[in-house]
Amino acid sequence: MDPIKLYLKSCRMLMRSQWQYRLSFFMQTVTQLIMMGTELLAVIFLINRFTNLGQWSGGEILFFFGVIITSFYITETFGRGITHFSPLIEKGSLDTMLIRPRNVLFQVLCSQADPRRLGAILVGLASLAMGCMEAKVSLDFVKVLLLIWSIIGGSALVLGLFMIEATLCFFSVKSIEMINVLTYGGRSTCQYPIDIYPDWLRLLFSVVAPFALTTHIPAAYILGKPLWNTGLAVAFLAPLSGFAFLFIMVLLFYQGLKHYRSTGS
Repeated sequence: MDPIKLYLKSCRMLMRSQWQYRLSFFMQTVTQLIMMGTELLAVIFLINRFTNLGQWSGGEILFFFGVIITSFYITETFGRGITHFSPLIEKGSLDTMLIRPRNVLFQVLCSQADPRRLGAILVGLASLAMGCMEAKVSLDFVKVLLLIWSIIGGSALVLGLFMIEATLCFFSVKSIEMINVLTYGGRSTCQYPIDIYPDWLRLLFSVVAPFALTTHIPAAYILGKPLWNTGLAVAFLAPLSGFAFLFIMVLLFYQGLKHYRSTGS
């Protein structure tokens, strides 16, 4: 069976299994919606108090927020297997995957999906819509394509960042939460335009965890305020950094897999 079809079939099965407990599913989805809605309200209160943040208006800040949140929670929804990799090692479930005739990483991605995060994606999309209206952004075909491409590239980057933690699990399943500085910390920091931060933070999130390349450069171009005087070609090329980062982490993941010691289960 084609891997994409198999993955989608796996997602459907996982979602149907969660839907068997409808009240629990509904309550947890609403909880996610409220949590992210609260973050959105915090941003709205901030821009109501301070109408501008550097060169950026309130609507433009909402647009940046929407791009980051949408990208991040697409990965949280469909790449949940990577974010919960350590239990696979602790419980010995990875041993079972190693003897199957399918790629290990593919099986990990198929092992979990979390449709409860769809509420957070809706908040991100709502923020994008509000930002476009507030900032009076004129979205033509090219800009819509660039926006979609940026979100996909951002999702690839987030998946790569979560894979750092998964790779470290081959050596230790404890005390790896420091990677959250780049994942959840990066999400919280890069909800706002990168150029408002000091140089060391710009460097961190432009080179180490390149949120600025995958999402901020395209978003700034769409808003008509290109960062660092970048043009359309650079805006389209920048999200490729997310895929490059993911590719490097996939290679490191399989290098780490060579050091895995079976639980004997």
